[in-house]
Amino acid sequence: METVLVVGATGNIGVSAVSAVLRSKRNVLAIVRNQSSADKLVKYIGSSKGITFAEADVSSDTAVKGVVDQVRAGKLPAFHHVYTCVGGEYTITPLQEITTERLRYNMNLTFEANFFAYRDSIGYLLEQNYPKSTWSICTGAQGETATHPVPAMAQGALFSFSIAAARENESTNVRFNEIFLAFRVEVDEVAAKSGAVKATDFGKSYELLLDDEKVRSSRIRIETEADMSKLRYNKLF
Repeated sequence: METVLVVGATGNIGVSAVSAVLRSKRNVLAIVRNQSSADKLVKYIGSSKGITFAEADVSSDTAVKGVVDQVRAGKLPAFHHVYTCVGGEYTITPLQEITTERLRYNMNLTFEANFFAYRDSIGYLLEQNYPKSTWSICTGAQGETATHPVPAMAQGALFSFSIAAARENESTNVRFNEIFLAFRVEVDEVAAKSGAVKATDFGKSYELLLDDEKVRSSRIRIETEADMSKLRYNKLF
């Protein structure tokens, strides 16, 4: 059975990915900060069946490498796919009011954490040479609209990263893809009150992506709820 390494597993998008993986009859290797985070994910999903937890702080430049090292040592299950969706603050703070501390905090969480996840997991997937491997990242439309400057700047950096990674893996065993999300997604119990899209519903798009081997080196545009059930995509380069 295939396993998906999920980085950022306890956030709104991470919960959507975990639910999608489990529905697709695959297992999850979820990186969580601590036991409390693991308990929160189980609460959202409803069960721990099919989930293996690895504790690490994904903002660190050694966290994912440490998890992969444990996989190589046989202490954690092998994985065949990676989904990453680490994000920072969703704030409307004007550019001139963004402190150096907040800028660096958010660039670390939104850009660096996702970059570290790629840098320290892609080699493992290439070495395994599993022909159906995927590496997927969820980005946001703020990188284009920039109504919220802090997340917008970090998302812009992820766009460039995604193009570079797509180029590097165009001819490998790993299908790299970017999932571009243009609306608010929240865990189901919160979404039911706020009116946002439910995480379990958004997860349908990842289920489709995992199984559609034609989608490669592409941006999957999720701009309407209809896009969650029929993938709309274009090549990144």
